[in-house]
Amino acid sequence: MSSAVHLVDAPVEIPSRTAADRAARRPSRASSVLPTLARIGWRIGKPAVVIAAFLAVWEAAPRLGLVDEVFLPPFSTVVSAGLELIRNGQLWEHVSTSLTRSLIGFAIALVTAIPVGVAIAWYRPVAEFLNPVLELFRNTAALALLPVFILILGIGETSKIALVVYAGFFPILLNTISGVRTVDPLLVKSAVSLGFSPLRLFQKVILPAAVPSIFTGIRMAASGSILVLIAAEMFGARAGLGYLITAAQQNFQIPDMYAGIVAIAVVGLTYNGVLVAIERRLSRWRAHR
Repeated sequence: MSSAVHLVDAPVEIPSRTAADRAARRPSRASSVLPTLARIGWRIGKPAVVIAAFLAVWEAAPRLGLVDEVFLPPFSTVVSAGLELIRNGQLWEHVSTSLTRSLIGFAIALVTAIPVGVAIAWYRPVAEFLNPVLELFRNTAALALLPVFILILGIGETSKIALVVYAGFFPILLNTISGVRTVDPLLVKSAVSLGFSPLRLFQKVILPAAVPSIFTGIRMAASGSILVLIAAEMFGARAGLGYLITAAQQNFQIPDMYAGIVAIAVVGLTYNGVLVAIERRLSRWRAHR
């Protein structure tokens, strides 16, 4: 008689992980943080090294007699002059005046150029109607029209703000047109097939896809409008960074002149940094390097 063998399923005990095992399997926080810190440090360090090298050359060249110290004072002398301008309040007065003019003009250019650019890119009759006039003025330099603005609008604030609007309008306009027209047609067809209304199509597809190109124009307009404003302030102004540079040059206060130039560079970098941060915020779907 054969005996039947009964297999009884016995519970299998799985050894519990110890704290050491869990710690060994879990990636350490330091190993994930250190590469991130290294990338950030390298990203900040590269431009810092270049700027430090440039400032070192600036400091050394006059002291070594490579250039005349009267016409190019050492950077430390320029910093001392800038600190003195800050202490007596003159630098802030000129910076705030230039910032007010540039921000007002830039804002007007922004709120007018983007809608006009979208209309030209999206509606052919609008493009056919406006293109001849826009092409005429687009090829005319802003500074060439400075005497015209002064004659028509006077020597006060209006002419300077209008010049900033003119200088900032066309870069934003052209990049808006390019951004809207180069949206992937497959995205548009897919949105239409899903039943998107024209307004929702523009809001969800066209505008987000055109943001990178639009912000390229905005950054170009910001830098160009500052330069045009500085040039305008050198003629017939009583305040502003352009006036500071011209007045210092005429009075042979060369360190003050260079302090004004450095202030312009800092303002331009601040403008660009703010715009880059806004662009990254509005285009988080893109892979940023």
